[in-house]
Amino acid sequence: MLRITEPLSTERLLLRPFTSEDVEDVWAYQRQPVVARYMRWEPRDRRQSQEAVDQMAGEVQLAEEGDCLSLAVVSPDHGKVIGQVELVWLGKEDRQGEIGCVFNPDYQGKGLATEAASAALRLGFDELGLHRIIGRCHAGNSASARLMERMGMRREAHFIDTGIFKGAWREDYVYAMLRHEWRARRAGA
Repeated sequence: MLRITEPLSTERLLLRPFTSEDVEDVWAYQRQPVVARYMRWEPRDRRQSQEAVDQMAGEVQLAEEGDCLSLAVVSPDHGKVIGQVELVWLGKEDRQGEIGCVFNPDYQGKGLATEAASAALRLGFDELGLHRIIGRCHAGNSASARLMERMGMRREAHFIDTGIFKGAWREDYVYAMLRHEWRARRAGA
C-alpha cells in the first residue's frame, strides 16, 4: 500500500494531495481548449473543475488494484497548482501501473512535467514496488510523447483507429518502463 499524507519535494516542485482550495488553479488550465484537446473531456467550467478536484482530493492512496493516486503539482515559488500527476495501480499480482499528467500551458517547456512525472515513476517503482509502468497518449499529442521519451520510457505500441474521439478516429501511443530500467537510468544519472 502507498498513502501520501505529506507533500513530496522534488528539485523545484511540491507534490501533494489535492484540497478544495485548489479549484481556481485547476480551473485555470482545465478550461483551456489546448489542454482539453487530447483529454476525454471538453474545456471545463468552474463547477466541473470543482467536481474533478473533489474526486482527486479523495485519491490519496494505492491500497487495491484499480486505485488512482492523484497529486497536485505545486510551484513553491508562488504556491499555485500548475498541474497534476497520477499513478494508477493496474495489477497487483503482476505489479503493473500507469502514470499520467496534465499541466498548465503557462508552465510547459521548463522541464517541470518531466520532474513531476519522474517523481510518480519513483513512487511506483521504489515505494510501491511495481515491475512495469506504462503511459498512454493520443498519437497527435507530441508533447506527451516527448515527455515519456525524456523519462526513458520506450514506445511499445501505436494503436490505429482505436475508437471515435471527438468526432474522428483516435490513434494512441503506449510507452513503458521496467523497474530494472528505472534503476539503471537513475544509477547512470
